[in-house]
Amino acid sequence: MSKQLNIGVIGAGRIGRLHTENLLKHPQVKVKAIADLQIDHARAWANGLGIPLLTQDAGQIISDPGIDAVFICTSTNTHIDMIERSAKAGKHIFCEKPISFDVRGTRLALQAASDSGVKFQLGFNRRFDPNFRRVREIVASGQIGDPHLIKITSRDPSPPPHDYIKVSGGLFMDMAIHDFDMANSRQAAYGYDQRVEVFGSLGQVNVLNDFPNSAEVSTAGGVYRDKPKHFFLERYEAAYRLEIESFIKAIVNNEDVPVSGEDGYQAELLADAARKSWLEKRPVSLSEYSMSTS
Repeated sequence: MSKQLNIGVIGAGRIGRLHTENLLKHPQVKVKAIADLQIDHARAWANGLGIPLLTQDAGQIISDPGIDAVFICTSTNTHIDMIERSAKAGKHIFCEKPISFDVRGTRLALQAASDSGVKFQLGFNRRFDPNFRRVREIVASGQIGDPHLIKITSRDPSPPPHDYIKVSGGLFMDMAIHDFDMANSRQAAYGYDQRVEVFGSLGQVNVLNDFPNSAEVSTAGGVYRDKPKHFFLERYEAAYRLEIESFIKAIVNNEDVPVSGEDGYQAELLADAARKSWLEKRPVSLSEYSMSTS
């Protein structure tokens, strides 16, 4: 394969635009097309970036033999169809999380990607955050012994728009799928709250919130500092860029992707079990999920 990759982006909402702009910064990438059902809303932005093709029809991207890979950034309820069609067309696939709301449908979509032999990477961007990566390295090295407790705090500064909530999959599928050990209140008035603590048999490691600066002000009234970075796009700016770099590298060098569909499926099982537990008001074990879903 040529070292120059032609990419098509399906979905020009907030995350689609972020990925597009990061892709354009990569020296081995050309964004050849963007598809969105409401493409007119994105036309001025896309024209400003010099994107050759803008369309309402994702099929134009999927069927284009000149496009090597697609970024699926549409609402979750469209993912299975987009994955299956893209895989059948031989396109490498980067898909935003979660894969779907239905674990059986997810398995079928992943099987389609596997059968086609294409690369499939899921958008678990937090894996690429330098702080979280370091925590993972420390835990994996055995430096703090066997992990006994993992506490992850995740709160947005404000609730997401209602239209987004309707198609997002809710708290478990949309948010807690990232950090499933803790499903807490989604809102924090003081900024984007992201903390991780791992307690082990030999010690602990923790990551605090990411602040825009390290300045502290001390007065007679107390000690204070600026609020944490306000939103996830700002907090995980580097992580979004690094996950794209890893996907491109996997395609160009024919390597395994660092975040596979199976990773997404396992997180989806946990999210589905949590949702079931909440609805049925009882503990739900993963053993209740039969092999028929795999």
